[in-house]
Amino acid sequence: MSEIRETDVVPTPKHLWVIGVIALLWNAMGALDYVMTQTRNEAYMSAFTPEQLSFFYGFPAWAVATWAIAVWGGVLGAFLLLFRRRYAVWVFLTSLIAMAITAFQNYALSNGMEVIGDAFTLGFTAAIFLIALALFLYARAMHKRKILV
Repeated sequence: MSEIRETDVVPTPKHLWVIGVIALLWNAMGALDYVMTQTRNEAYMSAFTPEQLSFFYGFPAWAVATWAIAVWGGVLGAFLLLFRRRYAVWVFLTSLIAMAITAFQNYALSNGMEVIGDAFTLGFTAAIFLIALALFLYARAMHKRKILV
């Protein structure tokens, strides 16, 4: 296996900076939601009904762990993308898989659909998946073009 020399590295396209910064901001919002929920921040959580709060605070430990992997993986993946590291591909993929496991727990293994299953929440969940998938595919494409090393 040959080492990548500095002459082999492709210049950073401008779209990588745009996508990377947007990815970081997007995933930072998810990280904020995770932290506010896990610390039970009263001001943040006051927007939810008692049933929803009970649902959020009743996640099993493994679901909290997969949620953490999904959220913090997205943040780390965005940083790795900005630093042009190929590991962004695997971190975004891990984040996406953890997100799928968390959603499966929330909607299939528990009563999440009845507690928070309104059309907006389901649409927003779908948007989160699509963005996570797009970030994974983008990072993979940048790696194939030798932009991520």
